[in-house]
Amino acid sequence: MTGADIYMKTCKEKALEWNVSPRSVNDMCKKGRIQGAIKEKGSWLIPDDSPKPMDGRVSNGKYIKKNMVAKAEVKSLPIGISDYVRAQEEYYYVDKTLLIKEFLDQKPLVSLFTRPRRFGKTLNMDMLRVFFEISDKNTSKYFVDKNIWQCGEEYRSHQGKYPVIFLTFKDVKFDTWDATIDKIRGLLQEEYGRHQELLNSDKLSQYEKEYFTKIISATANEVELTSSLERLSKMLASHYDKAPVIIIDEYDTPIQEGYSKDFYYEIIGFMRNFFSGAFKDNKNLSYGFLTGILRIAQESIFSGLNNLTVNSVMDEEYDSFFGFTESEVKAMLSYYGVSDKEEELKDWYDGYLFGSEEIYNPWSVINYISKGCLPQAYWVNTGKNEILDDVLRVATDDITERLYDLLQGERVVARIDQNVVYRSLAEDPANIYSLLLVAGYLKTPKKELQADGSYLCEVSIPNREIAAVYKSEILSHFLQTGAITRTTANKIAESLYANDYKKLQSAIGEYMDKSISFFDGGAEGFYHGLMLGLIALMDNQYKIKSNRESGDGRFGVSLIPREKRYPGIILELKWKEKLSDVELEKWSNEALKQIGELRYDSEMKEDGITEILKFGIAFSGKKVCVRTE
Repeated sequence: MTGADIYMKTCKEKALEWNVSPRSVNDMCKKGRIQGAIKEKGSWLIPDDSPKPMDGRVSNGKYIKKNMVAKAEVKSLPIGISDYVRAQEEYYYVDKTLLIKEFLDQKPLVSLFTRPRRFGKTLNMDMLRVFFEISDKNTSKYFVDKNIWQCGEEYRSHQGKYPVIFLTFKDVKFDTWDATIDKIRGLLQEEYGRHQELLNSDKLSQYEKEYFTKIISATANEVELTSSLERLSKMLASHYDKAPVIIIDEYDTPIQEGYSKDFYYEIIGFMRNFFSGAFKDNKNLSYGFLTGILRIAQESIFSGLNNLTVNSVMDEEYDSFFGFTESEVKAMLSYYGVSDKEEELKDWYDGYLFGSEEIYNPWSVINYISKGCLPQAYWVNTGKNEILDDVLRVATDDITERLYDLLQGERVVARIDQNVVYRSLAEDPANIYSLLLVAGYLKTPKKELQADGSYLCEVSIPNREIAAVYKSEILSHFLQTGAITRTTANKIAESLYANDYKKLQSAIGEYMDKSISFFDGGAEGFYHGLMLGLIALMDNQYKIKSNRESGDGRFGVSLIPREKRYPGIILELKWKEKLSDVELEKWSNEALKQIGELRYDSEMKEDGITEILKFGIAFSGKKVCVRTE
């Protein structure tokens, strides 16, 4: 209540009432369009009975221009929209059209952009299609208010001047080669169908039209399909007297499926011929664009293709065009009136480094804002995470230890080879860091180019969202392999939710027993599995610290509660080979006693944690004895 007991509302409250953005209400207050609005402590307050300004007048009766009237509605966010025309017309669109300028300045013949999934590759490729493609419609209208149009006639002169071949393989995800080639046959049928004007062209020969009819009727065999890009480009060049632009989006999706579903050599053999005809020594090509996650150079898909320019997450060219930059995110938050959420959003979805540009995950940012700024791992639900699963299956003790360090927020040193391929993981598990980087699971805060073209890097987990993905995949892997039972995992989750100390104590005892029974008797192997399992199960509620003294087989683990309502947990582990049951029990009692004697709980007590669960654990081979107070 202010003044003469007039009830005042905030900009956010009025925005909900008037169905506009808080930013619009704030702007109207600044311009004096809302009668009675006052500013207190940096925020506008509006009388409850103030009407929404509708006619463009200021409160004193003077008129202002109509174009200053507040927006009637806020545009929706383009969740799952990869159609450029629709995205920029109907939704909030982050202008990436300067990608066209950068490309036209450099003019590489064939460009491959490698970025993680859901970082705007398909939308950008469709933008290129709409910009370059000859059309009966005036497609320049989709660019006149965009950044590229302000760059001058030398760039505008390319708009709508090329025939375009466009294929996206993002949905080519099948279990067999037969189903995969059928899907590719259907995609080619659809793309040929976009160019049916060729059937009536007097510049094409009869045999070309017969081939065209085979593709469009889906009767072409596998061999005939391999030359489909090359032959369509020749037909388009003949008809339009202009060589086409060829765009292939997510080219490596079927290759990843082939790797995981055992038709790898079939898909590689097909793609080698398919792309070779399109991009290698093809005089009927103006420009070529490809996107994917990996380069796959070693697969010889692009063998002999010396006109291919590869742009990866390590390169500075085009670094701001895939994903959102910090300034783009700030503008979006301001538009939706949630600028106060900037720090939370940054913590969850920022942290990627493409070249030298700091990048936010665009899929997660738009989902976060559209869901009322609810922070969670949106990216994990957009596709499979076979890469992490493969990593965990081949992980050595050294890799598992580094994964633990990464999850604790530390950096680890790794060699990054940009030519890494999926199958190289089995050949050399150290390639995991290269795969995880290009797939979006790591970032490189520090990198140094080596003489052989690889990089020596410090790598770390980009943000909280990706940390959640790791934890989810680790738990899923351990449940699948039997290192953790679903019953134990549920028991730990339920006891934490209910704050039931006794049940938690019992559940941790079960977990320790199961872990030691599952992992081999070596102390290192068990320790690494134990730590990853604890992170997967309890990291949301606890900061997990370890103090390893491997010389005499002792490990200390502290679980420090993130909220005071949870108990602290201290595990003291002792290990020795070939212990009898009596010796094992004695060791576990000594471990428990040691927690008290050496005052391992003093730090927690100083932080005001009064409830502390203490476990003395001894193991030898697959035998374990757990003692608790």
